[in-house]
Amino acid sequence: MQGPIPRMPERTPKALRAAIAQHTPKLLPDFDNNWREKIADTYDLAPVPAFMARWWAEFALARDPQLENRVHSLEDEASQATDSARAKSLVEQAGRLRREASGVEPGQ
Repeated sequence: MQGPIPRMPERTPKALRAAIAQHTPKLLPDFDNNWREKIADTYDLAPVPAFMARWWAEFALARDPQLENRVHSLEDEASQATDSARAKSLVEQAGRLRREASGVEPGQ
């Protein structure tokens, strides 16, 4: 049985990284690599909003294993569907769940 779903952190790179490290450490190597590649190594802060949007959504989904499994199941089923209408419907369902997860606010 799963414990309570962790709350979303403050919407800062530092707070998000700390939340990932504590609650979803499997994401941490990719988070750090992406930070280095997009921000640290380039000395360019322009990509920070896009970086935060991506990783906010990744953490929002990964912090809830049941939701994450549901989304991945829908995506897997879509990739195996032989009917394009069925595949489209499954992808749309997964996308809706991803968007809902990424729309959570700090503290939720």
